[in-house]
Amino acid sequence: MAEARSIAIEVVYALAERQRLLRLSVPYGTHMREAVELSGIAAEFPEIDVRHCPLGIFGKAVALPEERVLEDGERVEIYRPLIADPKEVRKQRAARAKAAKG
Repeated sequence: MAEARSIAIEVVYALAERQRLLRLSVPYGTHMREAVELSGIAAEFPEIDVRHCPLGIFGKAVALPEERVLEDGERVEIYRPLIADPKEVRKQRAARAKAAKG
């Protein structure tokens, strides 16, 4: 009987004052959402809703993390909700700069 293959991945979460990177080995075929749950990161950051939080891989958001199968060496990133819309912040900054010039 063949032995179950596993892959090495990382799960990361960051706040302004604290970051955590967890390296773990998961069974081949593990989905992103499963990996986050297996990592146990929710015990360190109870504010994370691991079942619904947005996830990405190496800076790229993944639309359906419960369907995305991980590959060896990938880093799953847990994203926090945005406090402000980046486009709106840029518009406000540009308006302030224009007002300061004129």
